[in-house]
Amino acid sequence: MAENRNPKPVSSSLKRFFGIGDLGFTMMSNIDTFYASYFFTNIAKFSLGIVTTITTISAIVDAVLSCLYGAWMNKIKPKKWGRYRSWLILTPWMVPFLYALQFLKINNGIAGVVVMTIAMITSRIAWNLPFIANLSMINVAGKTTEDRMALSSTRSVYTALANVLYSYAGPFVVAMFAGMIGETNAYAATAFAFGAVMAAGYFAHFKMFTGYEETGEEEMARLQREAGQNRNQAQPKVSAWSAIACNPHLIGLMISSTAKYMVFFLVNGIAIYYFTYISHNAGLLATFMFITNLLGILASYVSKYVVARLNAKKTVVLAYLIMLAGMAAAFLIYQNTWVVIVLMCVVIFSMTLTNACEPELYATCAVYSSSKTGYDTTGTVMGLLTVPLKIGIVMRGILIGAALAIGGFSADIDPATAGEAVQRGICIGFMVIPAAVIAVGALVLMFGYRLDKKA
Repeated sequence: MAENRNPKPVSSSLKRFFGIGDLGFTMMSNIDTFYASYFFTNIAKFSLGIVTTITTISAIVDAVLSCLYGAWMNKIKPKKWGRYRSWLILTPWMVPFLYALQFLKINNGIAGVVVMTIAMITSRIAWNLPFIANLSMINVAGKTTEDRMALSSTRSVYTALANVLYSYAGPFVVAMFAGMIGETNAYAATAFAFGAVMAAGYFAHFKMFTGYEETGEEEMARLQREAGQNRNQAQPKVSAWSAIACNPHLIGLMISSTAKYMVFFLVNGIAIYYFTYISHNAGLLATFMFITNLLGILASYVSKYVVARLNAKKTVVLAYLIMLAGMAAAFLIYQNTWVVIVLMCVVIFSMTLTNACEPELYATCAVYSSSKTGYDTTGTVMGLLTVPLKIGIVMRGILIGAALAIGGFSADIDPATAGEAVQRGICIGFMVIPAAVIAVGALVLMFGYRLDKKA
């Protein structure tokens, strides 16, 4: 393919608009984050045991499959529009229908539970495939560190913007549909609408990436020329384990990323307890979220300039150390709410700054694993980027429960009379545990990832 011999420069449209699909993806997935539990308990009227069963089964299946998507993309025969680019349109159109089914109660029996569980699993398959393909295309289109960081930074800006938009659009759309078709069906309609926005955004990415990747026919012809193999032979299998086993840098990066996502979900999950039981003003959570989301846009925008002066690895390590200092200081003065808000906003800003660095670090690992295995491992390695996120989600409940248990927390405790033990337990979860976790992440990345001179 001509573009492979003379790489096509990253277009202005990609530099400006790559991330539109991620904006839709983030707004779509936020429906599940903020409304799934409420829908299951208050609308569908399922017992807590059934809700736990639905969410646990779907989460475990999702986590396991997340390890396989990228390797599977590398293994199968490339589709018509390219090995990765094709997935930007092959499954996103299914998401609105499958996602809406998650929020439709068929009946009160086992059939309704099974349908919802299957909908949760299949909708995630339908959106994880294009999500990973989208990340892989950063490495395909971006041939230099500067190009990859430009794409990653723009994508991160749109992701941060999505969280700001969702804080208003999400509740508004749910309320609008509730007024039109009733609350029972409002969540399914909202899921369908935002799923359609995601599909449209990924279609825009599909169009923007035209000409950057070999078509399926071109790749098969190249493989035939290079290896003298049958035209129908698919890409040799490169398992996730094979890509990891030969690459200690990737192992260090994944551990470090896991630490970050554990902190992200723990801090955001326990924040409501801090504002309720220590600040005695639960309404401050909305203010905190709005400020951090705005700062997220700024962090995403400046990340490429910071990386240009340092590099991706040093940027992440520095950000982790700032997070550590911010959380340690916040714990020392945890009763001063507004100072804590400022310090934790610095923490979230620094954390968001690292989001644009991750695709570049994983892309560098993909190049390293490819050189070691002799095969293209782009999809395999980029697919692993989602694994730390899934682990972070699983660990969120465990760590929040542990922190609350340390303080002797009980739902029967009146927030106005919560004692020092309860407050310190909450702060251990809000600041101390995250600080310890991110310190480990910084050390592992500092000494376990040695490809920074190439990043």
